[in-house]
Amino acid sequence: MARRVHIIGGGLAGLSAAVEVAGSGLHVILHEAGPACGGRARSYEDRKLGCRIDNGNHLLLTANQSVFRYLGLTGGLDTITGPDRPIFPFVDLADGDRWTLDLSVGRIPFWVLNPRRRVPGMRLGELISLKRLLEADADETVSACLMPGPFSRRLLDPFSVAALNTPSHEASAALLGHVVRESLAKGGRACLPRFPKTGLSESFVDPALSHLSVLKVEIRTGRRVTSIETSDDRVTQICFPDDAISVGDDDVVILAVTAPVAASLLKHALPDLQVPDAFEGILNAHFRLEKPPQSLGAFAEARFMGVIGALTEWIFLKDDVISVTVSAANRYAARDQDELMTVIWQEVRRALDSVLSVPLPLVPMAQRLVWEKRATFAATPEQLRRRPGARTALANLALAGDWTATHLPATIDGAVRSGVEAVRVLGLRGPL
Repeated sequence: MARRVHIIGGGLAGLSAAVEVAGSGLHVILHEAGPACGGRARSYEDRKLGCRIDNGNHLLLTANQSVFRYLGLTGGLDTITGPDRPIFPFVDLADGDRWTLDLSVGRIPFWVLNPRRRVPGMRLGELISLKRLLEADADETVSACLMPGPFSRRLLDPFSVAALNTPSHEASAALLGHVVRESLAKGGRACLPRFPKTGLSESFVDPALSHLSVLKVEIRTGRRVTSIETSDDRVTQICFPDDAISVGDDDVVILAVTAPVAASLLKHALPDLQVPDAFEGILNAHFRLEKPPQSLGAFAEARFMGVIGALTEWIFLKDDVISVTVSAANRYAARDQDELMTVIWQEVRRALDSVLSVPLPLVPMAQRLVWEKRATFAATPEQLRRRPGARTALANLALAGDWTATHLPATIDGAVRSGVEAVRVLGLRGPL
């Protein structure tokens, strides 16, 4: 019998691990508790809106090398699109200012010298904030590193909240510094915005499943793991509600589930395992229009816009659906959902009416609020110390998930990277 690789969890971390080891001559089996793979990066038919939507908005950058390698392996590269330039349109609803952050293509940041390409009102001295972030220690917060001024208020703070999904006064400056080091510090070529042409499933899930099918990987959905049995520092059995699978001496297991589920399954086998235990939500508001609006200017090229001075943070336009993302959404948990949707739609109208050929209606044709209560772990210094590595004390078990110690926030790139690392530490593939 061929050596088996059991991957528990069919989110992007589990799919990444499966893609990494598929075709290596091993018998790969992926166990997913739900009816379909994809986890939090999925698309679905929404009855209220009457169309297909993503459960959330994910903006990639060309710096996200793990994601683009994954897309290359699965044949999903052609499903991704974005502007040909590193541009980021913004509006500040507090004073009506509009601008487009237009980064220099190379590493030398010439854009900061041109008032028409940088944040309005910023002073060059404010760039010290970037230096502080890059040099931040493990206990510093983002807010402690930001110099007061337009550069922080209109770019660094919104960027931090979007990237870390944690309020800046709580978020880890060292983690944000690592993100800056891998993106903005590498220049505009690393900061080209990218997003799915059609949907998250069509880019990150469907191509992977087709690829895995060709390589004879078994995908077993509706298979919830209830316990993991161990003996002599090895996993020996994977248990389901109505049966169990024995794990042979040469078999390995990759546990690619959420942090709370991993902690529960391993509480007896690895009682000292620490995982993140504080979480932040993400709010996504979707609005269906009667027909796709005609957009103008930089918004027409980018198809998204950052919003400052409002509850709304990012607006995405996809055909006849306008989607809004609000990160670090725990702070709005007590707000009435209907009231939130009303506020967000009015902010969308203020933000977009001047960049659309026809103003938006007073009321959208249909709307849907999607609130991921535990979208990511809270990216605080305390929680970062709770992130475990892929390797465990069990010789044949590795961990994967965006909550593991990837040196990245809980993002698509982090999830994909974690799957690759789990495969590596088990010795199934060598270093890349």
